[in-house]
Amino acid sequence: MPKGKAMIIELPQVGESVTEGTIVQWFKQVGDSVERYDPLVEVLTDKVSMEVPSPVSGVVTEILAEEGQTLPMGAPIASIRTADAVEPAPPAESPPQASKQLQAADRIGVLLKDVAPVGPTGSGNVVGFSSQNEPTSDTSPESRRRRRYSPAVQRLANEHGIDLEQVDGTGINGRVTRKDVLVYIESRADAAVAISAPAPPVAAQSDVLDDLDEERLPLSPVRRMIAANMKRSASEIPTAWSITEVDVSGLVRRREALKDEFMQREGVNLTYLHFVVKAVAESLRENPLLNSSWGENVIILKKRINIGIAVAAPDGLVVPVLQDADTLSVAGIAARAADLTTRARQGKLGVEDVQGGTFTLNNTGALGSIASQPIINHPQAAILTTEAILKRPVVIGDAIGIRSMMNICLTFDHRIMDGAEASEFANGVKQRLEAISDDTGIY
Repeated sequence: MPKGKAMIIELPQVGESVTEGTIVQWFKQVGDSVERYDPLVEVLTDKVSMEVPSPVSGVVTEILAEEGQTLPMGAPIASIRTADAVEPAPPAESPPQASKQLQAADRIGVLLKDVAPVGPTGSGNVVGFSSQNEPTSDTSPESRRRRRYSPAVQRLANEHGIDLEQVDGTGINGRVTRKDVLVYIESRADAAVAISAPAPPVAAQSDVLDDLDEERLPLSPVRRMIAANMKRSASEIPTAWSITEVDVSGLVRRREALKDEFMQREGVNLTYLHFVVKAVAESLRENPLLNSSWGENVIILKKRINIGIAVAAPDGLVVPVLQDADTLSVAGIAARAADLTTRARQGKLGVEDVQGGTFTLNNTGALGSIASQPIINHPQAAILTTEAILKRPVVIGDAIGIRSMMNICLTFDHRIMDGAEASEFANGVKQRLEAISDDTGIY
């Protein structure tokens, strides 16, 4: 190991709205040499996935955050012994012993490109942190010699009443893997039969049967992050919702007349959603309560209208943001949305592409839905879905005509507004969409 100073590597700060990140994959292990700017670790936030490069050259001396663990931004995640003469101030929240020996490295990160997020590999718990990711006070030499277990392994052991100290590990550095625990369960069952031991309790038998009758899918970091955000929204925001029926016959005709020429001229597909974004942006300008957030003792009105568009990417739902959507034409919205959607599905979004959203729009109609109750993207005040467009008989005056009809479904924060304000906004969107005709411009 080269002589030099031991540096703490921190989880990089990537923006005010990003408060924590999940360790997805370590590219270097203890004892590995690393050059400055070499990829060190992959980190997933609720906004984007990124690679964190090493800010210094040296040798990795300690991994302080396990794969699959979620930590606050700025938390120490590793240490590197280096000869580089970089001596920044030590971090305020570094572990007690480490703070006496290690100095903080620069917070530095680059966006992960062309790499889809991957799930936890099940490496062991971090010394100095409990299984609940809370710092522990036990940093004695004895605690550092304890065997480390991943959350998945610990849960399986708890379910079957297994002392993990009795399980032989076959993973890296003798780490106990989930497969090791399953093998131990099978061997224990075989031994019980061989010595004609009494039948295990009913609960234990049920656990074994569950393994045979069920398949348990591990949560990917993306799915875990989505689950946490949805739980937070559902538990913190008292919501109400409504459905508004919209006659989009004029929109359908106008889009049909323009789409081929627009594709040839702009190189992107002109969709119904682009017209909806324009109508929503203009309606938000007239109804600022929908473009706000809850601040406990105040309502925070957002001066910019940044509309997030929910995109079903291969690894989970992402919401790239159309910044200042109210300043864009339909054509401008189409071009920018096409770029964001393409990069979202390729895993190439940057942090700046997903920050600052003030309202979210989701085209659930693309999935065949005709009505839905969306969950608000915390901490926003509302979310709107556009449903499938269906031709239906509609009463027009004293006659019946076949019209293209679409539902828009609005969920709103009932702390911030009541039904009157929410309905005024929804009706504003409705009126703008129903006003689209053969003469409506898109530039």
